[in-house]
Amino acid sequence: MRELDGADAGGQFVRTALSLAALESEPVRIENVRSNRSTPGLRPQHLAVLETMAAVCAADISGSEVGSETIEFDPSLDAGGENATVPGGSYAVDIGTAGSITLLFDAVLPLASALEDPLSLTVTGGTDVAWSPPIEYATEVKYPLLRRFGLEVCCDVDRRGFYPDGGGRATIHLAPSDLEPIDLETRGPVDGVRAYSTESASLADSDVAHRQAGGALERLSTRDDDTDGIEVRTRRLTTAASDCPGSAIVLRLEHAGGLAGFSSLGERGKPAEHVGEDAADAANRFLESDATVDRHLGDQLLIFLALAGGVVRLPAVTDHVETSLGLLERFGYEFDRERTSDSVLVRRT
Repeated sequence: MRELDGADAGGQFVRTALSLAALESEPVRIENVRSNRSTPGLRPQHLAVLETMAAVCAADISGSEVGSETIEFDPSLDAGGENATVPGGSYAVDIGTAGSITLLFDAVLPLASALEDPLSLTVTGGTDVAWSPPIEYATEVKYPLLRRFGLEVCCDVDRRGFYPDGGGRATIHLAPSDLEPIDLETRGPVDGVRAYSTESASLADSDVAHRQAGGALERLSTRDDDTDGIEVRTRRLTTAASDCPGSAIVLRLEHAGGLAGFSSLGERGKPAEHVGEDAADAANRFLESDATVDRHLGDQLLIFLALAGGVVRLPAVTDHVETSLGLLERFGYEFDRERTSDSVLVRRT
């Protein structure tokens, strides 16, 4: 059994470790799960990941309770060939809180490379909540980019869920996928932006979605360098039914080499225009570098870089990235890092 220490890591460490253990059909034990966090151990959203992966991979698990700081995961998959195969099927999970739906999806995404048959997973929880990408970041940025490199994925969003009530519902559909090497070394000029701004129905009278998009696009247009020519290709405003008030905006920047995404969530007392400006400020910082992906996507792409090979240029190597690379290296993958003044090139060797 492979033993791992999760003391300095968070939920991403758990998700990646479970995905790799499943793909290699290898039991794993993780100790000190999130032990350095203010609320250590598994939270409801992490428990949902563990239980979902156990169901999909016919795994024996231990430590499956909120607060547990030690978990074991022993998948029972056919490993007759070089790697395990995952049978597919249809599953439904209710996180029970406003826990992130998109992060739970992250755990099963890599399994597409080992699927025998299509897999669908319906999750009830939070679609647009703190500490995770909004659902439209996944559907409009991450998944389209991964499809370029062979991942067969799509997502249906039935209902939005904001903090604190959750109640959102979305379904991810995966098909057997032959991953191709990731080629994200060079960005080229950014020539298009798409804005996806969402408000709960309770905020419609205040035109929150319209104001968020306006604040974001105006902030992008105030730049006085050669990025002034960015074309606004989509401005989609959504009024969504939900269990509680909330809003979100996602900006998708398009360039010859790929996509990058930037998001912000509405907060009580914060003007909608400022919510949009926060997303635009993150986009403007990205434009000042030569990175090909945003910092969130850079971290989340690393497991696919390990599985498929290739290269990606990140804005920086953060603690999250170093932790993810260290975990992947524990499973036998090797990487080169080449730093420049404003980016880091990561290549699987």
